[in-house]
Amino acid sequence: MDSRFTRGKSPVLERALGRPRSELSLAAFALLFSELVQYCQRRVASVAELQARLAQLGHHVGLRALDALVARERPGRRETKVLGVLLFVKGPLWRALFGREADKLEQANDDERTFYVIEREPVVNTFVSVPRENSSLNCAAFAAGLLEAVLGAAGFPARVSAHWHKGTTLMIKFDE
Repeated sequence: MDSRFTRGKSPVLERALGRPRSELSLAAFALLFSELVQYCQRRVASVAELQARLAQLGHHVGLRALDALVARERPGRRETKVLGVLLFVKGPLWRALFGREADKLEQANDDERTFYVIEREPVVNTFVSVPRENSSLNCAAFAAGLLEAVLGAAGFPARVSAHWHKGTTLMIKFDE
C-alpha cells in the first residue's frame, strides 16, 4: 500500500459513529450567542422583554435537543421520575449543550415541587457584556427556556426562571 494512505491517520476517521463528541469552539459559541443577544436586544424595549425573547429562543433549542440526546444517550427509554429527569438535565443534557455538568442540583426546603439548578459561571453569561442600564439582565434566561422545553417535552411540565443567586440559579417549579 502506498505510504501516503497509512501515514498519520486522522482522529476524525477513528471515532465511533454512534456518539459524536461535541467539539464546538467556545469562541464560536460566544460569538453566536453574543450576536443572538444583540439581535434580540434591538427588537425589544425592556430587559424583561429581552429575557422573555431569549427564553423563547431557548425553548426552540430545548425541544430539538431532548429528542437528539435521548436517542443518543438512552435509546428507547425516557425518564419517568422527577429525580431521574433532573439528574439527566444536570449531567448529560448540560454536558452536551454547554460542555460540562451543571454545578449543583438542589431541592427547596419549603416546597417539594421546587428545584434549583445552580451554575456559578454559566457559559451564556460569560461572554456577553451588559451595559449599566441593563444590569439586571441575565442571559441565562435562554437556558431557562431551554430547560422548560426539555422538561415539558419529557412529560414533566414546569415553569423555569433564571435568577442571580450563587452565580446563576435556574428555579424549576413543577406543575401539580
